[in-house]
Amino acid sequence: MILRRHFLIGAGLAAGTLSAPSVLRAQERVIKMGALRLIHSMPPHFYERFAPAGTKIEIITFDSPTDGKNAVVTKSVDFGTFGIAAAILGAAAGEPVVVVGALSNKGMGVISKAGSDVKTVKDLKGKRVGIWPGSTQEVFIMERLRMEGLSIRDITSVRVPFGEMHAMLSRGDIDAYVGAEPGPALSITSGVGQLVEYPYGTAMGGLNMIFGTHEETVAAKPELITTMLKIHRQAVEFMNANKQVVADTTVQRLGANRAAVEQALGANNIEYVWKLDETVQKQARTYAEQMLSLRQIRALPDFAKFLNPKFSNEISA
Repeated sequence: MILRRHFLIGAGLAAGTLSAPSVLRAQERVIKMGALRLIHSMPPHFYERFAPAGTKIEIITFDSPTDGKNAVVTKSVDFGTFGIAAAILGAAAGEPVVVVGALSNKGMGVISKAGSDVKTVKDLKGKRVGIWPGSTQEVFIMERLRMEGLSIRDITSVRVPFGEMHAMLSRGDIDAYVGAEPGPALSITSGVGQLVEYPYGTAMGGLNMIFGTHEETVAAKPELITTMLKIHRQAVEFMNANKQVVADTTVQRLGANRAAVEQALGANNIEYVWKLDETVQKQARTYAEQMLSLRQIRALPDFAKFLNPKFSNEISA
């Protein structure tokens, strides 16, 4: 489901009849940018600081990674930020999604009820665990279970959207969850939950979200991709140097709990990135192989088309 909230950033739009200013406005370029309602999907909210004159960026917020990916595939947006899992699911099914940049790492957490006996991944055996199907978190927890000699069959997997995990844990509807920030931080700071682990001890590292577009955009509008990645790089570098501004903006734009946001950032459980480097590409391939082994996809994506570091490499030169 699309969360129908739009942000138009850049120079303001004034009402008026067709006049010289109106003609200028008509010539301005509006770029539709998809983002998720998550703290690790915040970079688009800083693009306004670095957008060139005559460029407006309309942010369209989505509730799930799949919705964000589908918007790119249908060209409802020009670019999108969503989890690597959603991107791989689409590419493996032959959808025209292309990863041209990185967005964020980490941003995950395995949380159990505060005071419970669930203190390690092994302790999840026999428990009701909230998981969002098709998410990056799902693949990470399945790999962590495997590493501990368990499988998804050893737990009761409960389908829960990220935004409802904290409330369901609080009510006792689930015993634990594998969530996305600021959910884990909210559970920790409110005293409802306790940290089991940040699940980054796999070959996939902390890989989480990517910057994607449609393959037709790659072919027809390469200059637009370069422009957007330059903006993205500047935004990420600004964010990494100004965490308090990131916290303030997240609270303002997403209505997030301030204590939870500051906990997530203070714990360094969010890592904003921009470059589609060799490490990210290797982790993405490992991730896809993991999904194939779990039968979440029937075939690997065509990586030569799916991962395109050309633009990222150009702006890093």
